[in-house]
Amino acid sequence: MVKEIKTETKVGVGIEALWKALSKDLRFLAPKIAPNLIKNVELIEGDGTGIGTVLLFSFGTDASKIIYQKEKIVELDESVHKIGLQVIEGGHLNHGFSSYKTSFQLTAIQEHEILVSFTVTYESEVEDTTMPSRSTQAAVAFIRSLESYLLSAAA
Repeated sequence: MVKEIKTETKVGVGIEALWKALSKDLRFLAPKIAPNLIKNVELIEGDGTGIGTVLLFSFGTDASKIIYQKEKIVELDESVHKIGLQVIEGGHLNHGFSSYKTSFQLTAIQEHEILVSFTVTYESEVEDTTMPSRSTQAAVAFIRSLESYLLSAAA
C-alpha cells in the first residue's frame, strides 16, 4: 500500500533563485551546503536537470544508515515549481522500502517568501518505520541551509 507523509516550511528568498538551486544546481550545491549529509552528487544519466536524469548521492556522517542512493528525476513542472525524485537504487530501498519518492513544490507567498511543500510517497515492507519522517526533517534542514546559502550569496 502506498503511503504519504507531508510537511512544509517557509523560506525568505525569491522563488526563481530557490527553484534554480533545487532543479538545476542541486548536484553542485548540495555537497557545499550540507557536507556532513551529502558528500557528493554525481550525474549518471541525462542532462542534470530534466526528467530521466539520474543522480548518485553519496552520503556523509549525518546519514548514518544510508551510504549512497541513486535518484531519478521523475517529475518536473517549471510552471508550478515542482520536482520529484524517485529512489531507483540503494538508500531507502536497502531498508525495507519497495518504492520511495520525494517531491518538492515551491509556492510564492510574497516577493521574498516561499512556501516549500515536501511530500514523501513510499511503499514499505516494514510496518513501523520512522525513515519517511526523518527524510522530511532532513529536507527541511537542507532547504534552510540552502536558504542561508542563497541569502549570503546575494549579500
